[in-house]
Order: sequence, then structure tokens, then C-alpha cells
Amino acid sequence: MTERHRRLRSPTPSLPRLKTGEIPGIRGDSRPYATLVVVVLSLVGCLLWRTGLFNDSVFKLAIFPRPWSQQIWHVFTAPFVYDNTGFAFVSIAAIGLYGWLIERRHGIFVVIALFLLGGAGGMALTAAVITNPFAFGGNGVALALLVAWAMPDLLSLRRGAEIDGDLLGTLVIGIVVALMPLAVTNASWIADGAGVAAGVLVGWPLALLADR
Repeated sequence: MTERHRRLRSPTPSLPRLKTGEIPGIRGDSRPYATLVVVVLSLVGCLLWRTGLFNDSVFKLAIFPRPWSQQIWHVFTAPFVYDNTGFAFVSIAAIGLYGWLIERRHGIFVVIALFLLGGAGGMALTAAVITNPFAFGGNGVALALLVAWAMPDLLSLRRGAEIDGDLLGTLVIGIVVALMPLAVTNASWIADGAGVAAGVLVGWPLALLADR
């Protein structure tokens, strides 16, 4: 290509990386590190169980049996463990999708808080309520992230405003996740409730702050 052709050639259009604060509600281009960690650890927990090579070790990561208070760290590891492929697929997919959306909107610490409240908190409540608890899975985490993401749109609907999010699709995913305890013995209904409560507790004030 000659020098004359180079001068006449129009520049290729390109967009710079999105900066934090440039578009309201979006924190800028960044990797969803917290969500990636939760998804990867969940995949590892599922693979360990399904391969059958470390079943004894995986059992020790679940809440089982009492006195669970002597091994309180189980409440943090149990949300990463799965013994059912369908349960794992639905929960991990929801965690990946809504975790990514929440982390883009609010950052890493909100995802961590929702994991602790919906995941670890749900397992802690399960262990406190059930006499001989044997529960694991990330349904509580998935519902916490999903509900927190949906809160701004739910509040907008309440005011009669238009929304951009797909609440119908989110509702379907939420119902599927919430009904997992019907199909999977070790999925906890209590973790479901903790996840929804965590999503409201965290998502509602964040949505109100974003409206100001």
C-alpha cells in the first residue's frame, strides 16, 4: 500500500473502554472476579462429586451431621457442593448470569455480601432449624443474586414506569431454582427463603439509592 493510499484510508471506528461513572448504573469494563470465583468453585464441587473420586471429602464439605457448630466452616463450603447435574446446571447458570449483572452494576463486594447472606446464611439457618441437616447446593446464592438484580425493575413497575429488564425470564429462572428442593433431596427450602430475603435486603436499598 502506497503512502498516498494510507493517507486517504478512513480510520477504523473504535470505542474506548467504558469508564466507571460514564453511564449511570454501569461501573465500567471490568471482569466479574467474585462471580467467576463462585462459578469455578461450584464447578469444582460438582465435578468432585460426579467423578466419585472424592465423595468422602465432598460429604465433609456439606452440613452433615450435628453438632455442625463444631465445623462451622461447612456453611461456607456447602453452597459449592452438588450431587445432581440438573441442580448444578440450573444453580450455577443463574449464579453466573445474575452475579455478572450485579457485579457490573454494583461491584465485587455486593456479590460477596449476597453469597454470604444467601449461601452461607441459608446453610446456617438450615443447620439451625433442621435436627439432622444434610444440605448443600447454591440455590440460596442464585436466588439472592436474582432477586437483588430484579429489585430496581420491580420498584419501577410499582411506580408504573417502563422497564428494560426481562422480568418474565427472570421469574421463570427464579421459579425453577426455587423448586429444586422438590427434585433434589439435599436442596434446602430454608436456603431458598434465605436467598430471597438476602436479595430483598441488599437489592432494595441499592435500588433506592440508584434512583436518587
